[in-house]
Amino acid sequence: MKMTLGQIAKLVDGRLAGDASLTVEGAANLENARQTDVTFAVEPHIQEAKAVQAGAILLPEGTEEFPIPAIYVEDPRAAFAKLLEAFTPPLSFPEGVSDLAYVGPEAKIAADAVVMPFAVVDAHAVVESGAVIYPHVYIGQYAVIGEGAVIYSNATVREHCRVGKRAVIHSSAVVGSDGFGFTTKDGVHTKVPQVGNVVVEDDVEIGAHVGIDRATTGSTVIGRGTKIDNLVHIGHNCRIGANNIIVAQTGISGSTETGPNVTFGGQTGTVGHIKIGGNSLYAARSGIIGDMPEGYIGAGFPVQTHQEWLRMQSALRKLPALMKRVKALEKKAESLEKQAKDEE
Repeated sequence: MKMTLGQIAKLVDGRLAGDASLTVEGAANLENARQTDVTFAVEPHIQEAKAVQAGAILLPEGTEEFPIPAIYVEDPRAAFAKLLEAFTPPLSFPEGVSDLAYVGPEAKIAADAVVMPFAVVDAHAVVESGAVIYPHVYIGQYAVIGEGAVIYSNATVREHCRVGKRAVIHSSAVVGSDGFGFTTKDGVHTKVPQVGNVVVEDDVEIGAHVGIDRATTGSTVIGRGTKIDNLVHIGHNCRIGANNIIVAQTGISGSTETGPNVTFGGQTGTVGHIKIGGNSLYAARSGIIGDMPEGYIGAGFPVQTHQEWLRMQSALRKLPALMKRVKALEKKAESLEKQAKDEE
């Protein structure tokens, strides 16, 4: 596929400095860009980008003149994402249900949905218009897959769970695994039936090997627009707010509720039965052990403000030198005590 720089500038709503008739054939990052590619740069990489071999570059508005054709935009990353989509047409599959798929009794599958070989759509399940079900997916009984959703190979959406419109579930994720609920008597653990479900709202993306537990009763909810990285666990009866970002290896314990626009860095962990205020950010490996306010920027275990954590880390780096000083002072104090005793 080829596009002129003029077409690209129009697509990304940018200002072109260069020949609008020049063409490129793809989009690539700075390291891999060739003369036939368009790339992008933001600080602190703009200076090094002057040596790039690309045919054109996306830059932030206000950047100085550049040695190659440039398209100036408000957000080069977002503009570059548009170009990646434009240069990479979506995959297409024949509509309908493969003869090698299993469809249970009274399941309802839209005529323009795609159900590939070896997928299972169990009894009473619903697959709505435009949804794509890859091979070896299991859709449980009474589950609902919304319009335009994509479920990749080996993922499982268990019984009674609901997946919203345009949601994406990557390979080997499990939506609706049993919540971790047991009673213990005389050293014996007895399972508490997990009879609720999971509701994944519209425009959610769930990474590979994610486990989202069904509620004991009621629903575990993943809010609209939330994006979940690979290898994340979300416990039963959680209510994750809209537009959260949950990075790999995070664990959110049962009955935790988050507000909108919360970002959890990698390996963040929480206790259960807490509320985490919206518009917050938690650095990697944060340990959240209680209710948190809105607009909080936290780090560390137990979590504290990011500024406090930075001060603590700075102090810890000084600890070896401080220990040496303390030992030297102890020796000096012992020497002075001995001298005082000798003079008595």
